[in-house]
This record gives sequence, structure tokens and C-alpha cells, in this order.
Amino acid sequence: MSKITVTRLYKEDINTFLPLVQELMEHTVEENLLKARFTQMFEHRYQCRGIYIEGELAGVFGLWFAVRHYAGKTCEVDHVYIKPEFRNRGLGKQVFQWIYDYARAEGCETSELNTYVHNFPSHKFYMNENYVIKGYHFLKKL
Repeated sequence: MSKITVTRLYKEDINTFLPLVQELMEHTVEENLLKARFTQMFEHRYQCRGIYIEGELAGVFGLWFAVRHYAGKTCEVDHVYIKPEFRNRGLGKQVFQWIYDYARAEGCETSELNTYVHNFPSHKFYMNENYVIKGYHFLKKL
């Protein structure tokens, strides 16, 4: 198992992490629009983190912080993506342990996330991490 380093990425690093997010999203959002959205996200309690192995970017994830009536202070994990060549090495477990430790240090009581309906491997992983399905995420285009 390779040891990871988690590094905070900023909006100035967008060209570093955006290709990974595009892979996760199967290139469904045009690059300039995605850049504009991420620029706005950085202004709203959002943090981006790079997952590095021996100096090489192996993955990316985002974190949102909020207080919710049903969960207290929470850390919402967003757009977790590990490059295919780095998968099945135990990185996900390391990444999520880092997230739990960081969230606790930030005073969070809970961690939550959304995952794509068709991403079955992630469902199994999150259930093994003791996440429980509490509802459905609905989206409506306006």
C-alpha cells in the first residue's frame, strides 16, 4: 500500500485538478463552465484536495462544510476521483481516514456525501465505510 499525501489545492490550481473532475463527470460539462463554477465554489466554504503518491497526482476530492438541522456540523465529501492506475491499492481507505480526522479536527460531528446512481463500486465502498443511505438527491434544471 502506497502512502498518500493530501495537499490543499486552490482556485489557482484549477488546471491541475480539473482534468480529474472531468473524468469523473465523463466530460458532461464544458470546461469553461466547469472552471467558472469551481471559481464560485471556492468562495463558499469549499475546499479542494489533491491526493499525491510520491509527488504524482493520483486523485482529487472536495470538501464542503455546513451545519445542518439533521446532522449538526458536517463535512460533505464531493467529487472523489482516483485515477484508474492508482485504484485497488487501499488509497480510498487512506483518503477517507484523512477526511474523518480532518473533519473531526474542524469540529464536525458527521460526514456525508452523494454518489452517482450508476457508480456501483462507490456504493459498496461507502457502505463498507459505514455510510448509510438517508434519502435521495433530486435535481431539477431551471
